[in-house]
Amino acid sequence: MRITAGRVIVTCPGRNFVTLKLETAEGLTGVGDATLNGRELAVAAYLEEHVVPAITGMDARNIEDVWQYLYKGAYWRRGPVTMTAIAAVDMALWDLAGKRLGVPTHELLGGRSRSEVLVYGHANGETIEDTVEAARRYQQLGYRAIRAQCGVPGLAKAYGVGRGDLFYEPAEAGRPPEHEWSTERYLDVAPQLFSRLRDELGFDVHLLHDAHHRLTPTEAGWLGRRLEEHRLFWLEDAVPAENQRLYRQLRSHTTTPLAVGEVFNSVYDLHVLVTERLVDYIRTSVVHAGGITGVRKIAHLMEPYQVRLGSHGATDLSPVCMAAALQVDISINNFGIQEYMRHTEETEAVFPHAWWFADGALHPGDGPGLGVDIDEERAAEWPYERAYLPVNRLLDGTVTSW
Repeated sequence: MRITAGRVIVTCPGRNFVTLKLETAEGLTGVGDATLNGRELAVAAYLEEHVVPAITGMDARNIEDVWQYLYKGAYWRRGPVTMTAIAAVDMALWDLAGKRLGVPTHELLGGRSRSEVLVYGHANGETIEDTVEAARRYQQLGYRAIRAQCGVPGLAKAYGVGRGDLFYEPAEAGRPPEHEWSTERYLDVAPQLFSRLRDELGFDVHLLHDAHHRLTPTEAGWLGRRLEEHRLFWLEDAVPAENQRLYRQLRSHTTTPLAVGEVFNSVYDLHVLVTERLVDYIRTSVVHAGGITGVRKIAHLMEPYQVRLGSHGATDLSPVCMAAALQVDISINNFGIQEYMRHTEETEAVFPHAWWFADGALHPGDGPGLGVDIDEERAAEWPYERAYLPVNRLLDGTVTSW
């Protein structure tokens, strides 16, 4: 089953997505997500100018070989652009593999390890009361796990507080927007938020929170200690992920479960965190960590250390990526939870898919391959629109983590 062509499709049904569609001599096609938020065209160019010409003529059945060919063969390894491009190819090859045999991809990964994939939604609001009301709405929709974020008094913008209810898209057109940040004000409000949520919702729902890399180990330890009584499912990205050893200090100061990893691109980025068991969940995404093959390498490293997968699933990851993530989630033993940020109706129309949501969980469906496709006519109706994620500055103007 030789690869005969590959096309890169860029579309913007409310936000930008990059999709790779591989074609074979047998007439089968496979799709893969290649979206890198705010840097979409960098991946599109890498695929079009370098990757697709290199793999044309290769046997699409040899997925591991193609993965290593693109990873080791290019010499310049890792990084978000390279690994997103590799992920797109890998997803498309696994999609082709399932279609060739007429089965969902997870049947080729060892079958199901569970009957459903637990997901969490995003409750947010400008105030604590707004977030409590949003969390109630998510409970009414059937969610059993909810991430909670709220605005910070005195700050015009705060990470995690979206412009809509079910949909959250922080990227904006024009130059990168700049937001002010104060850790001191944030640390005042965060414990109050979870105290109110537990008073209102009780302990029958899992609660999660994202600090988004903005704290020092000392600050994060202080926050983690104060959240222990509220039994969070996890505290996410408490400190910058680049320095894995920062988690040694953080781990020694709190028993709140810790999650990190959406910015990781390979198994090498998290080796210390896993082998020293400094975190409880790794949050890599299929699209940014080398595809299904890349994430399975990560999951297998984590399994003997009892670290679980908490897959990234923001709206900048297309329904193609969600479909691929669900194939991994349903098949590996050490799965924990899947982030689920709903896409707009326009996006759902461009990417018809077999997976569905019910009672707080996603189900991958029984469609062959990944169970997702791209409607190229609809995609063509939504041309690319440049957009950037925000940049954070402290109150004195210093650039800091958003």
